[in-house]
Amino acid sequence: MILVNTDFITGKELETLSIVKGSTIMSKHLGKDIMSGLKTLVGGELTEYNAMMNDARALATKRMVEEAVSMGADAIINVRYASSAIMQGAAEVIVYGTAVKFK
Repeated sequence: MILVNTDFITGKELETLSIVKGSTIMSKHLGKDIMSGLKTLVGGELTEYNAMMNDARALATKRMVEEAVSMGADAIINVRYASSAIMQGAAEVIVYGTAVKFK
């Protein structure tokens, strides 16, 4: 599946199918959340949260691609990501785009 954040794919004529999306809400283990909280006192990258967000983006993308595949899409254009805090230590990631077929 081709994923792009543009509204075209060079050299391809596109037929629009539908908007597709994927989302997930993830949280960290309480012990890791406490350790990350202590890290904020001294500064630096919060690697546990970085890993959590990478996992969440990957899962949301997988779900979006599965939805596009189910409708026979060849690609997804205008791919966009958004995230928001749901509660302390938990975040939602959503990804969306336009499923297209090649003509």
